[in-house]
Amino acid sequence: MTTLEHSIPDTAEPTQAQPPGPLADPVFAERYRAMSARDSRFDGQFITGVHSTGIYCRPSCPAVTPKPGNVSFYLTAAAAHEAGLRACKRCLPDAVPGSPQWNVRDDLAARAMRLIADGTVEREGVPGLAHRLGYTTRHLNRVLTAELGAGPLALARAHRAQTARLLLTGTDLPITDVAFAAGFSSVRQFNETMAEVYRLTPGAIRAAARRSPSATHRAPGAVTLSLRLPARAPFDGTSVLGFLAARAIDGMEAAGAGGSAYARTLRLPHGPAAVRLALTGTADAPAVQCDAALADIADLAPLVARVRRLLDLDADAEAIDAVLAADPALAPSVAASPGLRVPGAVDAEEIVYRAMIGQQISVAAARTALTRLTDALGEPIALPVPGGDSGPGGDPGPGAVGGFTRLFPTSAAIAERGREVLRGPARRVDAIIGVAEALAEGRLVIDVGESRDDLEQRLLALPGIGPWTAGYIALRVLGSPDILLTGDLALRQGAARLGLPSEARALGEYGMRWAPWRSYAGLHLWRA
Repeated sequence: MTTLEHSIPDTAEPTQAQPPGPLADPVFAERYRAMSARDSRFDGQFITGVHSTGIYCRPSCPAVTPKPGNVSFYLTAAAAHEAGLRACKRCLPDAVPGSPQWNVRDDLAARAMRLIADGTVEREGVPGLAHRLGYTTRHLNRVLTAELGAGPLALARAHRAQTARLLLTGTDLPITDVAFAAGFSSVRQFNETMAEVYRLTPGAIRAAARRSPSATHRAPGAVTLSLRLPARAPFDGTSVLGFLAARAIDGMEAAGAGGSAYARTLRLPHGPAAVRLALTGTADAPAVQCDAALADIADLAPLVARVRRLLDLDADAEAIDAVLAADPALAPSVAASPGLRVPGAVDAEEIVYRAMIGQQISVAAARTALTRLTDALGEPIALPVPGGDSGPGGDPGPGAVGGFTRLFPTSAAIAERGREVLRGPARRVDAIIGVAEALAEGRLVIDVGESRDDLEQRLLALPGIGPWTAGYIALRVLGSPDILLTGDLALRQGAARLGLPSEARALGEYGMRWAPWRSYAGLHLWRA
């Protein structure tokens, strides 16, 4: 296994040398071995701070291995910044997949990290972040400093710096636009932060990238750009794009042939956007090409965070596959599809309606019903589909430029007019309208800052939502890695084909051996 979350305590306090030496600490020793081996599987899972040089690196940095007494390990770049370290110019420690811990863990620190990545501090400030999490600002700052080595402002600042570097090296946006797109309140603040973190000016960072000119430009009413998002290997991108393609809603989604690409519209904090995702990179260094058209460039950071969650790019695939392959029943499926990912969400409320409308009917029937709902109640948009004049993967058709006509309907629209469009048993329609009213009025909140238990309990308290629906929503919205939907008929049929128990309770008991990766085991059962 490559994961460290079971052996590393929930703390980011520097594990510096302590008598009789730092290697006497098993956590330090494990991290030091990974760093000494320059093992790229650990990139993003922790950060190496080298105090003799004043820099921090990814574990796979090719520089000479420092002495143990000169090393500290951190869980976040912000903690390294707080210790007075700057980012390594050679290995670019933030140009790697993010930590899988923020999905594996479901505590306050993990929930805060998910919201910080989504830009909550930039939009609502630290008081807004604390309110979303249900704690005082003082308590939140105390917990994050103790757990992650930095408070919410420092964590958000580090995230802004990483977003800015991504824009400087991957686009040709003017530097002033980069500053505000990354979430900085002024160009002066932007310049000071970049100089402190990277010891380079923004212009020097862009020049050092030595990239070819990008396709970034301003279209009427939109900014279009192209970014490369790294994934943690192995990555079965074809399967996750295929999952999304099979459920694509006409007018707001389109897919390339054979799971080669996927495109859709989405609603972001400052306006609508369209995005096209295609697989790129190599087996050892997989990535996703992300072409986007944004109504407001300030939405770039939440867009990237949501795309990464949608495709589960940060999952520790090596650790997951190692656990699942230890079961002879799953081993052939793991070998055939290494790096299987749990599809996430770019819109939490959309997943609620997909789950409620799709329960107990086929995927094709659900797609038809959702297309009808979106066509009738979805908000019209006028954004170009990025990436050229053809549909995703080069396929012409509904996803071609001008073909996207709608955003998914808001809860307010469904609450007001849903009965005119929804079909099926009256009890199910009543349940959907009831949830829409609760969401529209703010009595029900669903986002990545929720804990799994709290989210499921609130959902189960609503009429028409059972364990399968609540579990499916938690799996897609939160990226929870340890949910086995034993109430799903197709999943149980897949289990039976593999010689596993097909009765829900017995399968649940058997599946304990797959913890904490039962969500991924469920994907293998669905494939069977």
